[in-house]
Amino acid sequence: MYASVPMLAIGVQQYSINVVKLIVFTVICLYSGFFAALIWNDITDVDIDAVAHPDRPIPSGRISKKKFFAIALVFSALTFIFSVLISIICFLIVGFAALFVTFHDKYLKKKVKIPAYSEIFTPFQWIVVVLFGFFAGWTALPQTSEIIINISYLGSISTDKTTVIQMLILILFTYFADNAHDLAEGIVDADGDKKQGVKTYATSFGGKNAARISFIWFLISGVLGFLLFFFTILSYFFLVLFIFIWCYMMYYSYRLLKAKPYEFKKIGAIVGRKGFDYFLICYVLIFIDVLIQVLLFNF
Repeated sequence: MYASVPMLAIGVQQYSINVVKLIVFTVICLYSGFFAALIWNDITDVDIDAVAHPDRPIPSGRISKKKFFAIALVFSALTFIFSVLISIICFLIVGFAALFVTFHDKYLKKKVKIPAYSEIFTPFQWIVVVLFGFFAGWTALPQTSEIIINISYLGSISTDKTTVIQMLILILFTYFADNAHDLAEGIVDADGDKKQGVKTYATSFGGKNAARISFIWFLISGVLGFLLFFFTILSYFFLVLFIFIWCYMMYYSYRLLKAKPYEFKKIGAIVGRKGFDYFLICYVLIFIDVLIQVLLFNF
């Protein structure tokens, strides 16, 4: 997943050692950042998880908060080290994301009373993957482009309008695909979220309405998947497999809409898990598609 974005941004070309290094550094940086954010979320949500997910590491007693925090610090350090090795701008993107995740998980999602606040803003953590991947290519690789922005002490950004449009479409896809599965999982976590004052779609508007919105979000993600095919270098390999998994996901999302009260949370959990798989597999398809094209071009 983390390799797919810079590869999509760079496009099909001869891969030099600098291109390979950029992709490897991006993967290490984002992979480490993901685990740091995941652990930090487990630490801050321990009261919610004690109700909704008692089998998770901290509520189950398999690890202490202190040890988990130490592991998070190691992953955080790797994130910052490899981001600065790419570019200062990438370092700033990671720094802003870390601040947002910290305050969102620790304070904002339990304090801000805007309806559905938590799930409206949670997908921004995944949008960082898209921003980082594109800006890594734009700032770390020499290229001639129609848009060149020089920033004092931070370096330059080189890109073009077409690539910016591609980034925006992928950002929107990421937001709606991730949010769709978050809403389904929020139905399952509603009791724990209510106790902690966390504003999700389910706690703000009810489980049934959250399921309806989730279905619409999955539908929009499908449209955006088609736009990715039309506006990027992605081939029919991506399109055919994407249509298949999207239809599969829509089927389960529709099942949640029609679920009986006694099976509502059970199907919500299934849609949440499958929705996350759908979200990640789409990125994997992007990676495989671009990789095949690059290999055919280079060999």
